[in-house]
Amino acid sequence: MALILYFFLKKKIKVSNFHVCIVKMVQYPDIFNINPEDKIPGKGRVLISEPFLTDRFFNRTIVFLTEHNEQGTVGFILNRVTDLMVSSAVEGFDGWDEHLSVGGPVAPDTLHYLHTLGTKVPGSVAVLPGIWWGGEIDALRNLIATGTVGHDLVRFFLGYSGWEKGQLKKELNENSWVIARVPAEVIMKSRGNVWRDVLRSLNNKYRIWAEFPESPEMN
Repeated sequence: MALILYFFLKKKIKVSNFHVCIVKMVQYPDIFNINPEDKIPGKGRVLISEPFLTDRFFNRTIVFLTEHNEQGTVGFILNRVTDLMVSSAVEGFDGWDEHLSVGGPVAPDTLHYLHTLGTKVPGSVAVLPGIWWGGEIDALRNLIATGTVGHDLVRFFLGYSGWEKGQLKKELNENSWVIARVPAEVIMKSRGNVWRDVLRSLNNKYRIWAEFPESPEMN
C-alpha cells in the first residue's frame, strides 16, 4: 500500500476523493490491516472484499453468509448481476422480469434464492430476522403466480460461494475480507454499487476503501 500512496503523490491527483484517501492513509497507516474483531464470520453477516483483492471473481464484492460452521461456509454474492431475466431462464416464473444474480463460482448451473416470505415457503431456513434462504420452489412459484409477491421480496442466484474447512480463515488472516452486519434491505437490493455504499455506511477506518480506484493507474 505504501507503493500505491507513493504513486498517488507522484501523480499529484487532483480529485478530492483521492486527496481524502491520501490523508486517511497517512492518519491510519494500518488501513488494510483488518482488526481481529472485524474478522469473525457468522451466519447472517457479510464479507466485504478489500479494494485490491487479486481474485477477479470476488474483487469488490459483498458476500452474504447463509451458513457458517466448523465444516465450512456458504454465501451469496450480493453485487454481481447477470443479463438473464428470471422469467426467461427459469421455468414457471413467467412475468418475473428481474435479473438473475451470480451467487458465486460453485455449481453455477444451480438455482438458489433469498426471500422475505418466511414460512409461506415451507422448508426455508431463517438466516436473519426477515431474511430466509431456500425452501420449496413449487410453493414459491405458486406465490409468485398469484401476483401477491413483490420483486423486492425475492432474489434469485445462479451458483453460490463456498469455503471448505479452514479456507475462509486463511483468507481472513490474509486481510482479504472485513466482516460486518448490514440491514435486510441491503441484502435484497440488486441495483447500484452495493460494495461502495456499504463501505461508506461503516463508521470505521474501512469506509475509505470505497474511494480507492480499481487500480492505482486510474485517476
